[in-house]
Amino acid sequence: FALVAAAALAATKRIKIALMAMSPYSLHPVYIAMAATTLSELYPGRVVLSLGVGAPGDLAAAGIETPRPLQTLQEAIDICRALLAGEAVTHAGEVFRLSERRLEGAPCEVPIVLAASRPRMLELAGASADGVIVSGATSVPFVRLSLERSGGDVDANGIVYARIGERGDTAVEQLRRTLGFILRGAHHAQNVELAGVELDQAALRAVYAAEDWDAVESLMTDEVMNAHAAVGTAEHVRRRLADYHDAGLDQIVLGGLTEPDEIGATLAAIT
Repeated sequence: FALVAAAALAATKRIKIALMAMSPYSLHPVYIAMAATTLSELYPGRVVLSLGVGAPGDLAAAGIETPRPLQTLQEAIDICRALLAGEAVTHAGEVFRLSERRLEGAPCEVPIVLAASRPRMLELAGASADGVIVSGATSVPFVRLSLERSGGDVDANGIVYARIGERGDTAVEQLRRTLGFILRGAHHAQNVELAGVELDQAALRAVYAAEDWDAVESLMTDEVMNAHAAVGTAEHVRRRLADYHDAGLDQIVLGGLTEPDEIGATLAAIT
């Protein structure tokens, strides 16, 4: 994460970069804060730190257990915030322990946002973080519900996968696989339910594991795509992004765009 972020910061003058979502299950909060501090020292005011549990299925596949997620994330937020403030931190929690740890380069202004989708984690974001980021592939109703659960008084960010194009275009069809990867997760069940679409998540998990891409794309119907992304003409994408904004997002991060020409053309078409 830090290497990609550093490359993006070095190649630009104004954009902010979010280290997201850094999981305290795979990297200790001290080293998470260290990465953020180092980047902020080089590019002050342009770094955001996002913490999150991580996708449960992916962590399990890597042999990483995720006990006590609320306590773990609360302690991670507290440790990172204190370290970023330049404090000498001693922490004896239920999950993490450290003694008189201080970071070079701190204090620094690095907001902490929490990647959250479940009710109690959203409440934690509202209570302890500077903002919340709602996962990509979320439907508009789920975004609205998520922000209500967070308390509504946080900086609200969300990832919306976007493509300008017609069904059958290579870029559009590739997005089906990307969204399928996300929506196969059991923690997206309520997201799918609120979208009001038919999607067999168990079947999607099975065909994704088997790398049966035709089956993945078959399950990711146009109806599912319409509910969980912004795909179509430039005008349609603009309307869909407005729907997400009206649901409460202060900032929308366009997902799925990786090439500079594609990013530039998309932004030019929808703004």
